Amino acid sequence: MTTLHSTSSTIYSSTRTIRIGSRKSQLALIQTYWVQEQLQKRFPNISFEVQTMSTQGDKILDVALAKIGDKGLFTKELELAMLNEEIDFAVHSLKDLPTRLPEGLMLAAVTERENPADALVVHEKYKDKQIDTLPEGAVIGTSSLRRLAQLRHQFPHFTFKDVRGNLNTRMAKLDDGEYDALILAVAGLQRLGMSDGCAGLHLRIHQVLPTDVSLYAVGQGALGIECRSDDLEVLSLLKAIEHIPTRDRVLAERAFLRELEGGCQVPIGVDTQLQADTLTLTGLVASVDGKQVVKDSVTGFVNEAEQLGIQLAQSLRQQGAQDILEEIFKTVHRG
Repeated sequence: MTTLHSTSSTIYSSTRTIRIGSRKSQLALIQTYWVQEQLQKRFPNISFEVQTMSTQGDKILDVALAKIGDKGLFTKELELAMLNEEIDFAVHSLKDLPTRLPEGLMLAAVTERENPADALVVHEKYKDKQIDTLPEGAVIGTSSLRRLAQLRHQFPHFTFKDVRGNLNTRMAKLDDGEYDALILAVAGLQRLGMSDGCAGLHLRIHQVLPTDVSLYAVGQGALGIECRSDDLEVLSLLKAIEHIPTRDRVLAERAFLRELEGGCQVPIGVDTQLQADTLTLTGLVASVDGKQVVKDSVTGFVNEAEQLGIQLAQSLRQQGAQDILEEIFKTVHRG
């Protein structure tokens, strides 16, 4: 990962210890320790320590995510700790961070995005297959309604089964034959060393799914760092590791999701492309059964990123997205 900002380490000589909040999962800790390392390099005179905690989403592993609700499923406990001044900021997978934050908290920085795409991971017996050549009835594991809806739309002949647990747990279930394939985020597999380019490690990404098969989740592949909005020192520190092009892209995506009043457990997918000062945002809303799909794109100047997200949401609403979402909201708990 690289960053656009560099801040002189001589500016700060605070004796304050900055407490970083993180979930306890292996992936969450890898991400949090990376943020800690980047900050420590830039500010060697400041102490950064990591504090871990379990969230509701970590504790409930036998229920589909959509049935639990998504309002702060992986963030609420960390946010309470920030508001209680037990930690100073929290590192999240940005796709897990709700678009509406509690009063007193803000999205302080966004790090450079890894590949935001979804990945196909297959059982050994299907190592010669791609997503479109897996056999009829193949059991595909995913905990995401977004992935489920899009794949049902294109591959109605597959059998879909919910899968929970951390990445290693899911991989073990796949290898034991409980599933024929899993759909997971490329970024998470890369950060855990399960992708190509990680010599000597177990490679698991079989196929990176193109966006015409699966649009990715809002914020997927990026880290979102949340802190108290009145903590100016921490805000200033965090800006040193912000990646502006990524922030521009995800601001458009999050505005799109917020305008649709969706959450991370609703079938809403996006793709953003940034070229110079021009941003193109593609968005999709699908019914859970995959039979209804509304998709469109908007293009505009990057400094209007949030307005582009709102514009796209309004366009999809007019094309029937609102009816699809209202039907979903009848059955999916929004927290």
